[in-house]
Amino acid sequence: MIYISEVGPRDGLQNEKKILPTAQKVELINQLATAGIKKIECVSFVNPKIIKQMADAEEVMKEITRVEGVSYGGLVLSQSGLDRALKSNVNFLNVAMAASNTFNQKNAKRTVEESVIELSRVIRTGVESGIEMIGVIGTAFGCPYDGNVPKERVIRIAENFLEAGCKEITLADTTGMANPKQVDELIEYFYNHFGDSARLALHFHNTRGLGLANTLAGYQAGVRHFDSSIGGLGGCPFAPKAVGNVCTEDMVNMFHEMGINTNIELDKLIESALWIETVIEHTLDGMVMKAGVPCAL
Repeated sequence: MIYISEVGPRDGLQNEKKILPTAQKVELINQLATAGIKKIECVSFVNPKIIKQMADAEEVMKEITRVEGVSYGGLVLSQSGLDRALKSNVNFLNVAMAASNTFNQKNAKRTVEESVIELSRVIRTGVESGIEMIGVIGTAFGCPYDGNVPKERVIRIAENFLEAGCKEITLADTTGMANPKQVDELIEYFYNHFGDSARLALHFHNTRGLGLANTLAGYQAGVRHFDSSIGGLGGCPFAPKAVGNVCTEDMVNMFHEMGINTNIELDKLIESALWIETVIEHTLDGMVMKAGVPCAL
């Protein structure tokens, strides 16, 4: 069984030049839940002056039609973001930082160690408030500024997040630098260190065309939890040339063709991808939305 966390409404839309009205964001989230997605990163509780696309986070969380069994959440990078999120009836929160100093300074204006200290406090407060907190470690597979990121540093950050109360760690390939061999090696290193004590998820970008290949490598290495974005929406405002996330419907199609269950209705995902493409008003990167599923040919 594959468990997909849909990040298009947040990680996808925040990188778009066009700022969608609240109603269209809500419609996208509702469509994704109807298609069978059980975990949706809906919003980001960051400074609205910096990420204007996410300025209406509270309104979005208030207006969505909640489906039983679906977990709705967002992203926080600070205590002030957590304070906002706790008033918005979230089920989970992703707490993110980069494992490379240069990227983290550009993204969060902090060193790696400063972010670990600050976000560990945020995680503890969130857990005490009854929220599922997920530690997201960006640039885990490499940084466009610093190059190689030591595996030991990634593990050390994960250790701090788990000690603070996270049950899940997401390793993120923020700028699409990973390759399948590297994915396999880092996952093996992670499991050798933590065993079954932590749930591992993977977040890939398709910057260099290896998103699905890396997803498959992760699956073959034992991971069952993956982030993805409808239509391949996404990128990163602080990552040069970073294109979208792994496409949700392409990922679902790959697993379905392999006979692996996701409990997601692919036809509905494709309909949502085609719809959001018209809303965004430019061609999206998804392939299945263009070619159709093999059985339909």
